[in-house]
Amino acid sequence: MRILFMGTPDFALFTLRALLESGREVVGVVTQPDKPRGRGYALLPPPVKAYAVEKGLAVYQPETLKDSAFDETLRALAPDVIVVVAYGKILPQAVLDFPRYGCINVHGSLLPAYRGAAPMQRAIIDGCAETGVTTMQMAAGLDTGDMLVKRAVAIGENDNFEDIHDRLGAVGAEALLETLDLLERGELHPVVQDGAKATYAAKIEKADCLLDFTKSARQVHDRVRGLSPIPLAFTHTPDGKLLKVVESRVGRGDNRGAAAGTVLALGDTVTVACGEGTVELLRLLPEGKGRMSAADYVRGRRIAVGDILK
Repeated sequence: MRILFMGTPDFALFTLRALLESGREVVGVVTQPDKPRGRGYALLPPPVKAYAVEKGLAVYQPETLKDSAFDETLRALAPDVIVVVAYGKILPQAVLDFPRYGCINVHGSLLPAYRGAAPMQRAIIDGCAETGVTTMQMAAGLDTGDMLVKRAVAIGENDNFEDIHDRLGAVGAEALLETLDLLERGELHPVVQDGAKATYAAKIEKADCLLDFTKSARQVHDRVRGLSPIPLAFTHTPDGKLLKVVESRVGRGDNRGAAAGTVLALGDTVTVACGEGTVELLRLLPEGKGRMSAADYVRGRRIAVGDILK
């Protein structure tokens, strides 16, 4: 089976690597164009391109999938199926319809829950105890295609985005290989999604990263871990300095009736009053500094008991 792979970030690497290690025929890789990154804004390849070049695969980085040039690429590669993992662009109908077996996507949620751009982050932020991956026969709508293979994954109470990203990446790769095996044997049984049960996982915006200490300690902690290690939840110290939070945990004590955001104790952690309970900040990224432990932050005398974070 001739496979054209489309993907861009680290999450897609799990599946591309699994395809190659399984001996599948990957006839080419389509990924996003190189983008400027870092202080010098040097053009850097996306992770999928770097890996594909290392493995000697043909790489294509079209600015658009809607012109004749990409049509010619498809005809030349003649894929039987297109595997799509976090590619980052909407596929036009002509591309969806081109391969004999269509386009199969690996999505980081148990569809129809968390359709959209940020399913893993949103599931953690919402305090879910479980998420998973779904392979899907792609259709014109946003993550609305028929479901093929689903695998559930537990979310621990202190798992962050990186933990779940890597876990789902590995499980998603396994689910994709299973999907292709079933496809070749003619044993796939697509299941139509129940649109009434669908939820949407919008792209993470800056406003999503601001901590609201009027929420419960659990909700604050869930937001911190859902946004760590990137882009990171943040708050502000009384002097207006930005303070990003890398790691936290739910505190054991109550908020002592203090206003939300009040710093209650300092030591190895920074204990902050929430609308319900307290949250302990364990690792921080102060404005203009590098990531550090809360203990190092406290030793720098950057904060005092009674300060209000907001």
